Amino acid sequence: MKRMPIVSLFATLVLFLFHPAEAQKPPTVRKIGFLTASGGPSGAHEVFRRRLGELGYAEGRNLVIEYRSAEGRPRLLELANELVREKVEVIVASGGPAARSAKDATKTLPIVFATSGDPVESGFVDSIARPGGNMTGMSWLSFELVGKRLELLKEAVPRVSRVAILSNPQHPGEQRELRETQSTARAMGMTLDYYQTRTRAEFDAAYDAISKQNASGLLVFPEGVTLANRLGIIDFAARRRLPSMLGWKEYVEAGGLMSYGPNRDESFKRIAVYVDKILKSTKPADLPVELPIRFELVINLKAAKQIGLTISPNVLARADKVIR
Repeated sequence: MKRMPIVSLFATLVLFLFHPAEAQKPPTVRKIGFLTASGGPSGAHEVFRRRLGELGYAEGRNLVIEYRSAEGRPRLLELANELVREKVEVIVASGGPAARSAKDATKTLPIVFATSGDPVESGFVDSIARPGGNMTGMSWLSFELVGKRLELLKEAVPRVSRVAILSNPQHPGEQRELRETQSTARAMGMTLDYYQTRTRAEFDAAYDAISKQNASGLLVFPEGVTLANRLGIIDFAARRRLPSMLGWKEYVEAGGLMSYGPNRDESFKRIAVYVDKILKSTKPADLPVELPIRFELVINLKAAKQIGLTISPNVLARADKVIR
C-alpha cells in the first residue's frame, strides 16, 4: 500500500512532461488562393482577411493566402493555373473574368466567386438556390442596377444627354447590362456611345473617340478590368470635365464623381464565411449563391468641384456616403 503514492507521483510526472508537447502541437495551416483582375490588394481583400481573422484564421499562424492579380492584363487563366499548382484548398475569384478563369483551370477545386454578372447565365452554377458543381459565391447582379445608375446621373446632372459607356466585353453578363442600359436610355431620350475596353490601347482609343464625340456624361460598367484602370478613367473624366457614374464606391474613393451599387464589403465578409464553411467540409454545391441586400449611393464633392459641377440637394440627401 505504501508503494501506491510513488506510482501515482510517477504517473503525474509523466503527464506533466508530455502534455505540454501535445498542447504545443502546431496548428493545421490552411491554404487558399485569391484571384483578381485588379492591381494590388484591394479594400475588399482586406475586408475578407479581417473577417477570416474573426473566424479564427490568422496569416503566419494557421493561414496562407496566395494572392494573384492580373493587374489589368489578360493573364488570369495563367494565374488560376498557378494557384491550382500551389495546391490551394479554395480559390476566391474576385470578378467575373477571374471566376471564368478559375472555372477553366479546375473542375474539382472549390471556387467562391464575387461577380456582378449573372452566375447562371455565365455557366458558373446550375441555379442560385442549388449551384451544383464546384462553384458558389456572391452575385451583385449589376445588370439590374444600370438603369438606376443612368437615372441618377441624369438627375444629378440634368444637362447630360449623350453618355459614353466603357465596358469589358469579356465580362460575363456584359451584353445583358448593355441591353438594360440601352432600354433605359431610349425611355429617357438619351444617346449612348459604347466602347469596348479590355486593354490599355483600347482605353486610349476610347478616350480619343469620346473626346471627338463630345459626350456629356460617362457610364462605366463595374468589373475587374475597369476597376484596375480606374485611375486612368478618373483622370480622363476630370480633364474632359465629364460627369461620371461608376458602379462601386472604390471608383469614387479613388477620385470618381459618383457610384451606385451593392455594398461589396458586406459581400466579401460573406465570402469569408463561405470559405470557412468549405474548409470545414461543406460542399460548394450545398451553399446557395447570395444576392446583395444593401445598395449605396456614393458622391465625391471634391470631384464635382474639380469639373465645376454642383450636385442638386435632392441627390445629395439620398447619398449614403459623401466625400467632401
